[in-house]
Amino acid sequence: MKKVLFMLCLAFTSVANAQNAIANSATDITPLLIGEKIPYITLKTPDNTDVNISDSFKKKKSVLIFYRGGWCPYCNLHLQAMAEAEKQILDLGYQIIAISPDAPEKIKITEETDKVKYTLLSDSKGELINAVGIGFEAPANYKSIINVNSKGINTGFLPVPSVFVVNTKGEILFEYISPNFKRRITTELLVAVLKNLK
Repeated sequence: MKKVLFMLCLAFTSVANAQNAIANSATDITPLLIGEKIPYITLKTPDNTDVNISDSFKKKKSVLIFYRGGWCPYCNLHLQAMAEAEKQILDLGYQIIAISPDAPEKIKITEETDKVKYTLLSDSKGELINAVGIGFEAPANYKSIINVNSKGINTGFLPVPSVFVVNTKGEILFEYISPNFKRRITTELLVAVLKNLK
């Protein structure tokens, strides 16, 4: 019996470690699945204030966006598209929270440049990104820009651009994850999904 329990604990630990490990590439990630919970981790606001993601979830259902950074033109286009669809998303009872490895001061610039009114948060250490299972080792040509935009905190990872729809308990209701960073969920598809989840 002890041996069985030990093996179960070992298997669980292996899965947990795999979930938190940085994948070698964008196609090697092991993201959380629908029905699983987003871990409760503390992030930073653009004003460098601590905020636990669980406190954000308690307010209302959320559209959780993970993006590479304000330096990425595809991310900026996606953030702007989400800003244009924000009223529709709010009317369906959801809030938008976008997270990147950028430092808080860089997120503040993105907030102003992209005219974003929804919540932007910093995960420069990659704690939530890796816990969700979407972090991967950045190609060498990205490491300098990542370092600059995270103020030296990011050790060289990127998130695969992703969208998770979660309830107030942080449970995943829907996810869209694309290893091709040029491909993002359209706001039309997202709004259709949110209407379906009501």
